[in-house]
This record gives sequence, structure tokens and C-alpha cells, in this order.
Amino acid sequence: MAVLCVFEPLWSIFFICAKFPSGGTNLTCQSQNGTPVQETMSLTEFKLTASQLDIIEAPLDARIFLDGPAGSGKTTVGVERLKRLLEAGIPGDEILLLVPQRTLAAPYYDVLQSPQAAPGGSASILTIGGIAKRMVELFWPLVSEQAGFAQPNRPPTFLTLETAQYYMAHLVRPLFSQGLFEGITIERNRLYSQIVDNLNKATLVGFAHTEIGMRLKSAWAGDPGQAHIYEDAQTCANLFREYCLEHNLLDFSLQVELFTQHLWPEALCREYLMNQYRHLIIDNLEEDVPVTFDVLKEWVPAFESALLIFDLGAGYRRFLGADPQTTSRLSEYCDTRVSFLNSFTLSEKLSSLGHALSVAILPEQEAASDLLPGAQFSIPYSPLPETRYYPQMLNWVSDQIEALIEQGTPPGEIVVLAPYLSDSLRFSLVERLDGRGIPAYSHRPSRSLRDEPATQTLLTLAALAHPEWGLLPSAFELTYALIQSIESLDLVRARLLTEIVYRKGKLLPFEQIRPEMQERITYKLGLAYDGLRAWLEAYIQGPSEELDHFLSHIFGELLSQAGYGFHSDYDAAEVAANLIESVRKFRWGVGERLEIEGTPLGKEYLEMVKDGVIAAQYLSPWQTEPEDAVFLAPATTFLMRNRSAAYQFWLDIGSRGWHERIRQPLTHPYVLSRQWDLARPWSDLDELEASRQSLHTLITGLVRRCREGILLGISELGEQGYEHKGQLIKALDRALRSV
Repeated sequence: MAVLCVFEPLWSIFFICAKFPSGGTNLTCQSQNGTPVQETMSLTEFKLTASQLDIIEAPLDARIFLDGPAGSGKTTVGVERLKRLLEAGIPGDEILLLVPQRTLAAPYYDVLQSPQAAPGGSASILTIGGIAKRMVELFWPLVSEQAGFAQPNRPPTFLTLETAQYYMAHLVRPLFSQGLFEGITIERNRLYSQIVDNLNKATLVGFAHTEIGMRLKSAWAGDPGQAHIYEDAQTCANLFREYCLEHNLLDFSLQVELFTQHLWPEALCREYLMNQYRHLIIDNLEEDVPVTFDVLKEWVPAFESALLIFDLGAGYRRFLGADPQTTSRLSEYCDTRVSFLNSFTLSEKLSSLGHALSVAILPEQEAASDLLPGAQFSIPYSPLPETRYYPQMLNWVSDQIEALIEQGTPPGEIVVLAPYLSDSLRFSLVERLDGRGIPAYSHRPSRSLRDEPATQTLLTLAALAHPEWGLLPSAFELTYALIQSIESLDLVRARLLTEIVYRKGKLLPFEQIRPEMQERITYKLGLAYDGLRAWLEAYIQGPSEELDHFLSHIFGELLSQAGYGFHSDYDAAEVAANLIESVRKFRWGVGERLEIEGTPLGKEYLEMVKDGVIAAQYLSPWQTEPEDAVFLAPATTFLMRNRSAAYQFWLDIGSRGWHERIRQPLTHPYVLSRQWDLARPWSDLDELEASRQSLHTLITGLVRRCREGILLGISELGEQGYEHKGQLIKALDRALRSV
């Protein structure tokens, strides 16, 4: 039975719960000729449908375009088709698995790494950027001179996002004194990243990087005086590209540009790729970029077999260049097109809810919606406590999660979603759940590596171990580092210890402390402190190491040992590994230049971290996620996991963040796309329509990935203490009134 609980006034909590019928759920498949085929799948026993088997067991020379909504079994077909190819004796290195981002390939990694995997080697799992990097590495001598590099006979240096932003900062920072970017207030690291993003979009969409400013200016409908900002952004993009060509630096945009504009047209490179890979599987094609279409429209006919999987109604990575309208045209280059119309996971009740919300958001698209009105959901009154304040909503969410788990729902089947997952929201929820003994973890790609406690601790100790850098930590930073470094050390004793032993950048031995102070701190903690101090003293007396080597040694030799803070903290260990990798790649990317300038690399890294230029983002893998824990994430992040859950919590549905774009004054994902008409400006109506479409796509995707129930939470005052009513809460109100 479906239940929706409403408390008057509307500022409250809603609970939509839908149970599957006991007999199973229907899956409707549609063949190329449009004939629907009904299949039934048991919810307790996995079983492939006849239509799925037709694609999986298709001849090894078939080229198939498969589309359908989320949850209709498309990725399952892709995984089983991969097994079929391997079992047919096709060598793994002749199979190419193409995905828009590597996290979407998790089901395929599971198959290839399984002990039951067929012999024959592992298939290549790549993105378009991965293909570009491989080809540039292999054919560098072929294109380096014609692409305009100043040193074509020297190998290139591949830049990461961090090192690209570092070089951008190195070039742009001196220009601020000349009046560049006057009139906008934005953090420097965000400014650098948006210029880099413009370069990436130009390459991925397929226009010259010199057109960025022109395209942005042509769409600007505001104060004419602000148009100079786009000219400044163009100046910086040109300057960065010239610097890269002069010093053989390859950022992501230049790697892809070299491949698509120089290598792919070369017969030698194209022949190499076509001979290397004979079979193709592409998943989540709707999230890929236009240049992928440009390459594949010529490549797909050359494959012996191809399976292209397209998720209808998706396109969540538009801000990164995803273009479903363009990539969907690859169906023209396949022999067969098959559509799966319904879902394995979506029940009739939740489909009805999704349809009501869809119509409330975009009433003009009601006829095109594949979410059916179906059964009605009832709306009985329920006296839930009013949630005027944000913490009240979080308390209610925690209580409901605890109740669901007590009723037998595994924690791993519960996800908590918000438009943005701030540090305070993340901490508050994790603390509440931890107090109830409920495991929880979060994934937020935008979370800064430099904001992690383990990162701050390691960098503070690095500054303390290198006094010659002149970056000695403050008493507050040392106190924080001691709390994280020494197991069971609390804030009061850490502060007391710092006040006593920290003198002009040096640490005094614990034995020099007065006995009464030693007793207050305790001898056990003092022994651990002395171990830390002795390790640092021994390091200072010896030769200085590269920063990544130092971090690796202090983690392995000290902080991971019994009695120290990282000993049983696996999250801190993962952060430490990511930080070490970040420093190592920074050294590979800029070490040579810093050595010429005589600047210590470690000092430069720490200063750039403080400025927010590097360690601002670090995309860690999802393979280490707990097996059975509540998942906390931004809604879009959950969608890009391409997984379903039994229960979803949507937090703060009054927030405008569910539909509004993040303000980016130097870039524009809609204007910098193939779908935008350069002859007209971007208006407020365009912004409104884009937000409606974005909300519709987001909500439809979430509903399709829920099996049991959706719990909606709202507080009258948002996280920042302001009252707000976004489009989602208004759409829900319209949906309720229509029942």
C-alpha cells in the first residue's frame, strides 16, 4: 500500500512508500519494428528476459543501439554481453568498454575481476580522455610538431586538474594588478578552475578555444560593462594554451584536441585503433560529449560487433559537457535499435508519484512521459511534528532511518540525498547516525582534499619538519594536528600541551614539563607525544626528502602505529594515500620548473593548498565504499552511481539548490554547447526553462532508482536560517492538489 503523510502547514515531512506486488513486476520491451514484448521478472529470483537474452546472445557481428529508462536492465545486458564475448573466446584486449566516467564502469570491473571470469585477458575500460592520452603517448612524435609545440623532440608532461590549475594561477595571478576581472567577486581557485573548464568545454564540444569569449559575450544580456570579463577569460585561456605549447604541457583539453584533430584523422592512428579493438560496448552514452560522437560515427561501422547503451531521460553531466541530443544520433550507425520501455525497480505506485511530479514540473511534456499515472497514492493525515528548524528535520530523518533498520531494511539500501552536501550537514547526519550505531558514509566529489582532517594534520607536520620553508604552523594548527595524530588526545589536553611545549617552531621534550602538568596530560599520551617529537627531530637532523616521500614515511613509520591517530582510521589512511598521490603528481608536473627556480617543491605545494589552488578536488574511487552503510550524497552524485536503493530521503526540498545552477560567472554549460544558437542572448526565460528541465531530469532519475519508498523532508528555515520555497516544493504541492 502506498502512504503519503502530510502535516499542515505544508512545511513538514512527506513519506511515500510503495511495495511491489507479490507476483513480480512487468517489463515491456520494444523491438525495432515497435512491437511490444511483455516479460515478467520475479523480485526474489534474478532472471533474464527473452528480450535481454536476444541482445546478449546476438551474433558476434551485430551492432545494436539499446535505449530505455533507468532500471530497465540495460547495464545488465551490457555486463552479460561482455561475459558472452569472453566465453566465445574473444581475447579481452580486443574488447573496448567505453564510459563517460570510470565510476560508471563498476559493474564491468566486477565481472572482469571475478574469479569466475572467462580466460582471455581483461578488456580495456576507457573514457574518451583515456583513449586520447594513450594515443598521444604512443604517437607523440607524429603530431608534436604539426600541433605547434616549441620542443617537438622532447616528451610531453601530462597535467592533472591540480597541476593545470597551478600553472593557470602562475600565469594569471600577475595580471590581477593590471585590472583583470575587475567587477566580480569570486575565489581565486574557482576563477582558475572555470577558465580551465572553458578550455575543456571548447575541446569536448568541438570549437576552437579562441572562440570562448565570443560565444559567452554573444549570449550575455546583462550590463554591457560586464562583457569585458569574458574578454579577460579569453585572454587567460589563450595565455595558458600558449604556455602549454611552449613548454610541452598537456592538460586534458589539449590531450583530447590532439587526438580528435590531429591523431584520429591520421591513417596510422586510426588503423592502430581499429586493429586493436574489434568489439565495442558503450554504457551511459547519454552522459558522453559531442566529440565522442564525432569519433564513433566513423568508428562504430568498423567494429565487428557493438552494443551502445543509452539511458533515456538522463544527461546529468551537462555541466561537464554531456550532450544526449548529439550522442543519441549514434543509433543511425547501428544495424538494430532496441528499446526497453519499463523498469525492473520502479513500482506502479512510485511510477504514479513520478508521473505526478513530472507533470507538475513540465505539464507540456505529459504526453511524452514514460512514467505512467497508474494507481493513485492516498494522502491520509498524520500528526508528524512540525520541523521549523533544520536540526529538527535531521533528527526526524535519523529516527526514520533507525526505524527502517529495525524493521529489517539493510543500511546499504538507504540513501540520504540533498542538493548539496555541506560539511555541516554531512557532520550532523553522520554524528546522529553514529550515535544510534548506524554505519554511514558519504561521497561528495566537490569536497576538498585540503579540508580533510588527515590532510591538515599531515601538512602541519610537514611544515613543522621543514623549518627552512618558513611556514611554521600556528598554535591552533599544531593543537589540531596533535588531536588527530595521538590516539585519545582530547582538545583540552592538546591545547595545554601545545601551550607548554611549542616554542618558536620547536617542540620541547615531555620530560621538561612540570610533574603536575605531566599528570594532567597523562604519561601515556606524553609517551606518544615524545615518539612524535623524536621522529620529527630525527628527520630534521637528516637530509630533506621530497614531500610525498616524507608523508609516506611519517604515515607508515609513525602515525599508522598503535597509539597514534591513524592506526585504526581507514578513512584517514585513504586520505593520506590520496594526498601522497596528489603531491607525487604535482612533483611530476611542476618539479622541473621549481627546481630551475630554486623553490622547494614542498613549500610551493603547501602555499598553493592554503590559496586553494591545489588539493581543491580529488576524485577518489568508489570501490572502497562500505558494503552495508547508509549512503549520504548530493542527488546528482547518487544518480551517477547508476544504482538503485530501497529507500531514498530527499532533504530540504524547499531549497532552490534542487533546480538552480551554481553561479559560474566565467563559464556557461548551456551556451558552450552545440545546441545553443549563437545568434541570440541567454535570457531569464532560458534560465527558468533550463532549471525546470534540470529539475525534471533529476527527479525522474531519482524516482526510477527507488524500489520501496521516498521520504521527503523539509524545514521552514533552511540550513542557512532563511525561509525558501524552490520549484520542487511547489511542484509537490501541485501534485498533491491534483490527486
